[in-house]
Amino acid sequence: MALDLEPINFTHHFLIAMPGLNDEPFVRSVVYMCEHSERGALGLVINKPSDISLKSLFDKVELPLRREDLTSTPVFHGGPVQTERGFVLHECMLPGSESVYASTMTIPGGLEMTTSKDVLEALSTGAGPRRVFVSLGYAAWGQGQLESELAENAWLTVEADAAVIFDTPCEQRYEKALSLLGLQSWMLSPDAGHA
Repeated sequence: MALDLEPINFTHHFLIAMPGLNDEPFVRSVVYMCEHSERGALGLVINKPSDISLKSLFDKVELPLRREDLTSTPVFHGGPVQTERGFVLHECMLPGSESVYASTMTIPGGLEMTTSKDVLEALSTGAGPRRVFVSLGYAAWGQGQLESELAENAWLTVEADAAVIFDTPCEQRYEKALSLLGLQSWMLSPDAGHA
């Protein structure tokens, strides 16, 4: 009798790189999974800041930034795909309703990822989402690729906690994500094994 297994879905989870994963830009990375389906997966690396501040990014797109709380916030390296394109991860403006931005993916768990400029325009006026994470680029996996990497012990997974993204200093996000599993990095072996 064949078992009818539910497909795994790591949407709104963190992928935490195991010590043996030496592939840049994923060394010691934490990836927030925005979407995972049988077609593939898309996520944003949340702990690799660039040397660009949000103020600099807004200057580049010729918008003022009237949010003092965000001016020195770094823009992150979200992953190796489309590194010239911006991605804004933020809280849902009105939970349970349609997004107010033109190009937004609603993620179960209370977050949205917006790729349209209107979210930046809202922030430039001092409005927009209260908590934001901005990256250039994203991480993507083709059909079955992430599942294969998980089987090779490249990643640990845990349900995401928005506080790690928005409230934790970026240099502490790897350890904080591990702590959601009750782990610390010194407990992880760089050698993957199979029983």
